[in-house]
Amino acid sequence: MPAPRTTLRRGIAVAAALPLLAVALTACGYGSDAKEEDTKSVSTGGKKLSTDTVKIGYFPNLTHATALVGIQEGIIAKELGSTSVKPSTFNAGPSEIEALNAGSIDIGFIGPSPSINGYTKSKGQSLRIIGGSASGGVKLVVNPEKIKTPDDLKGKKIATPQLGNTQDVAFLHWIAEKGWKVDAQSGKGDVSVVRSDNKVTPDAYKSGSLDGAWVPEPTASKLVSEGAKVLLDESTLWPDDQFVITNIIVSQKFLTEHPDVVEAVLRGTVNTNKWINANSDKAKASANAALEKLSGKALPAEVLDPAWESIKITDDPLASTLDAQAQHAVGAGLLEAPDLKGIYDLKPLNKILKAEGASEVSDAGLGVK
Repeated sequence: MPAPRTTLRRGIAVAAALPLLAVALTACGYGSDAKEEDTKSVSTGGKKLSTDTVKIGYFPNLTHATALVGIQEGIIAKELGSTSVKPSTFNAGPSEIEALNAGSIDIGFIGPSPSINGYTKSKGQSLRIIGGSASGGVKLVVNPEKIKTPDDLKGKKIATPQLGNTQDVAFLHWIAEKGWKVDAQSGKGDVSVVRSDNKVTPDAYKSGSLDGAWVPEPTASKLVSEGAKVLLDESTLWPDDQFVITNIIVSQKFLTEHPDVVEAVLRGTVNTNKWINANSDKAKASANAALEKLSGKALPAEVLDPAWESIKITDDPLASTLDAQAQHAVGAGLLEAPDLKGIYDLKPLNKILKAEGASEVSDAGLGVK
């Protein structure tokens, strides 16, 4: 894949380079606490693999639709035989990385920022990215009475989820390319960058304390339901309208000890993604049912429908876009240049794709030797 257009490159802040960012959320995160699911381990019977249970972590969020649907519909469990799936949900990337490092989960669905954070902080020892899950789902939404064109953002108050998260750096980079000045730490400058948790941003917008937000789904569509308008869909600024929003990671220990289980989970995710893309409406309903089960509340149609439409489900981890995101965090002054060589191991995924007659995916030169 070619490098992203210079109009915008999303950045990633890594806690190893900036301690304040140790609590930065993933691109799709809400809150900061891990939550063990009450859901019992599920197996479909049949041949057992090299372990009794595989522990899978993910977020109760549409950008983690592969996990939501794959577990809800039993597609992942089907590939594991009598090896059980034990799911856990998380609200922030750092919590999921901590769980992976502690062995509380084996495989996780997670955004690019914590993937890089976990890899670099462990000096390349903790995890590998083994597949893709989702692309897109990030929008700049604004108050249409105050902002009609991108130039109108100057002097306005625009929210991002948190200092140094992927949307925050993306917006800082966009601002810089327009020739405007903003202090990355304080958010003060030609545009006021307001770091606001996605859970409270809609209410802040309704109160008038924000003029817009650069946020992931479904927060963007929630704001639109409150009267905001989409000014920019970030995917339009990338080659082929794609950039990574969710990866699949695995602990290196688990990958070494249980490669058969990793391969089975990946077969499940590939089959899940195939089913989602062939049955969009059914998959959307399944994902929303899973969200209702996990959070107690389903998304209303006016939020669910546009949010779902803007997310692309894919097996490709879009490695070149993750690399670009890291480099632009460096450009924003929030990250020292990281060594990402070895962060990917796509051999199991490409084996599966090849067997199905599908195109193999690239690690952009960042694969393990």
